Parts: sequence; C-alpha cells; structure tokens
Amino acid sequence: MNELVPGGNTPLPDGILTLRVPGPFDVSALITDDGGKVRGDGDFVFFNQPAAPGARLDGDRLTIDPARLRPGAGRVTVVVSAADPATPLGRLPSPTVQVTSSDGRALARFTPPRPQRETVLLLAELYRRGTAWKLRALGQGYADGLAGVARDFGVDVIEDTAPSGATASATPVAGPDPDGFLGPVNSARAAAGSPPVRLDARLTAAARDHAGAMAARGRLASESPDGVSVYQRVTSTGYSYLTIGEHLVSGPRTPHEFVEYCLSAEQSRRTLCDPAFDQAGLAAVPDARSGDLYWTALWARPFSPAGLERTAHEVIALTNAERASAGLPPVAADAPLTVAAQAHSADMVARDFYAHTSPDGGRPWDRAAAAGSTRRTIGENIACGQRSPAEVVRGWMNSPGHRANILKRDFTHIGIGLAGGGRAGTYWTQLFGG
Repeated sequence: MNELVPGGNTPLPDGILTLRVPGPFDVSALITDDGGKVRGDGDFVFFNQPAAPGARLDGDRLTIDPARLRPGAGRVTVVVSAADPATPLGRLPSPTVQVTSSDGRALARFTPPRPQRETVLLLAELYRRGTAWKLRALGQGYADGLAGVARDFGVDVIEDTAPSGATASATPVAGPDPDGFLGPVNSARAAAGSPPVRLDARLTAAARDHAGAMAARGRLASESPDGVSVYQRVTSTGYSYLTIGEHLVSGPRTPHEFVEYCLSAEQSRRTLCDPAFDQAGLAAVPDARSGDLYWTALWARPFSPAGLERTAHEVIALTNAERASAGLPPVAADAPLTVAAQAHSADMVARDFYAHTSPDGGRPWDRAAAAGSTRRTIGENIACGQRSPAEVVRGWMNSPGHRANILKRDFTHIGIGLAGGGRAGTYWTQLFGG
C-alpha cells in the first residue's frame, strides 16, 4: 500500500474503487471535467444527494466506478468537512482517506497535515490520464464551508436562512416514537437518577438494519453473516459516537416488555440507565418463520471535540491515580503522543485490525516519531470494546503487561486516542513516552 504525501500520486487499477474517511466527518465528492468545473448540480455527491452515475456515498464510504462516470468526467475530488458544521477541522483528528480495490486490496492511504481553522478540506482527487486513472493527495483547506467549495467548482448553492439564534443542521437528529418507546425507557432512567434520552433517526436506522439481519437468521448476534457488526452499522449511517451500548434481545412483544426485560439483569440494567448516554435508537423485526420479534436498541453519546478531549483527560486522570497508589509521579499529556495515539485508534477502525503493529509494519515508536515525538522510551497499551475511561483503565490494570506500562517509572508523558465504529466498538490507545 502506498502512503502518500501532499502532492503525491499513485496509479489505480481498473474497476470499482472504495474511498473511506472514518471519523466525525461528512464526505462528499465533486465530479468535474479536466477544467475542474461540474457540468451541473447532479455532479455534487453529498449526504442529501448520495449518488451520481459512477459514484455512490454510503456513510463514510465513497464508491467510484470510473467506467460509469458521466461522459466527459475526468476528475473526482474528494471533500471532507466536520459533521458539525460549526466545528473547525483543527479541533478534530486529522482525516485519513483509505483507498481499496474491488477485491478489498489496500491501494493507498493519505493523512494530510492537521488543518487549523479550515472547515472543509479537499482531501484527494481521482484523475484520468489517457485511459488510466490515478490518485493524487491534496490536503487543501477552505475556511468558508462546503458551500464555498461547491461554488468554486460551479455548483449553484441556495442556502436557507435560519431564524436568529437558530442553528441549521444538515442531518435530522430527532426520530419519531410511534411505539411509545421513550416513555418506559426514560421512566426507568429517571428512577435511576439518569437524564432522559431522545431518539436519533440514524441510530434507529442502524438498529432496524441489525434487527432485520438477526430476524432473517433467527439468531441473536452482534455481527451479521457478512461480517458487519452492529457498531459498523451505526457509523455507516454517518453517526459518530464517543460511547455506545446495545441490547440485542428476542422475545418481548412490546416496548414495555422490552424495557422490563432489560431491567431484569444487572448488566443490561446498567446499560439502559447509563447516564453517559443521551441518544437512542430502537427497532423490532419479526422472524417470518416463528413470528418472534428480534430487538436492537442502541444507546450513545455523539462525538464532539470537547467530549473527545474530556474523555482523554479522564483516562489520564485514572492512569495517574493508579500511579499515585503505587507511589509513582504522574504522567503529563503530550501533544505528539496524543496525535500518534489518536491516529492508531482511527487506523485500527478504518483498516479493521487490532494490533500494536499496523498492517504496513508500523510500530508504536515509528508512529510516535512520525508525529514529532522525541521521547527516547515508548510503550503502548491498546484495548477495544470498553465503553468508558473507567472500564478501559480497569481492564488494563487487570492485565499484567498493560499494568506494567501504566506503572513504569521511566514514563513521564502520555497520549490517549479513541475511535468508535470498529468491529468491536470503540478502540483505545494509550501511548507512553519517557
């Protein structure tokens, strides 16, 4: 696989290509002629218009079939913006585009220098040279939003004017509650002293897809036969989360019965009433053979830059509490180690692996050095599936090797990374330096 730098390019094979940009980003594409202009508004592929000839957007994945692009198309520019339009890209992890061939082979990856005040980034472009296609890494930022990029490429943009004090949202958040799900859920949460949750349309869509997959097989499972996990279904809808929980249940006939079932055991009751969650999605799909209902409930807190920073600080505080109990000095947050840790968590999600050594051979000290760290001693802990800082630090402390890293006297600095949406949920990285 080719690791590209800004301005670098690589040839592409024939056939369908998939470009994925995991994380709290909206992905879009502009299909243009060789002069860089669209032919019409239909050449702009984004969340409200997810398909054009030869191009389709599905959550964080953009699929391009160069042979089926409209006549005259010679370039496809891949654009990323923050899922929250008010958030500068500098407050988010640097986006990474990963390109794979139709047979799943990794072709190229590009991570640009971290943006600052820009809200939109031209990340990469596919362009035709003769009868062949190539990929070029860009990394060009815009400060005036997706509408400004679209105008520069020739798209007619009409922007709604929101009332004073209102904030426009590109994706609807609230979902309907036709079955009266929220009543019994929020009643149980109130009794436990937890704030209410509200339904999110994207979580509900992911829950419906997963419940349908379970009903089709007649079996409860966190992954469908094609290997897609419930967490991957969530991020494929464009929903990015800081923490997530789920209930996968069969048998209850109504939302009231479902909630009663979830309250009947300690672990499932804790998930239902977890104060960290503030959004939810629920679906029930019948098994056509038995008539049994298969339920999927998703509980989440959406991603935000402040939430990411808060979570990382909590992991550091818990780590330092363990060090203090052992009579050791605290470790301090370190910017390069944080960049490397965050990049590794995002990479494990994007390339669907779980290891200290990345598929291209990169190791913790390599990643630390690439991020600008000059620490002489490097150590790394990783974990996946834990839902909170307390859970992940507790798990590390219960493992002798991870515990040794946390309690190593030589380590003086630390970086924390976490990314949701992988096969096992949230992937955590704790990178130490000394």
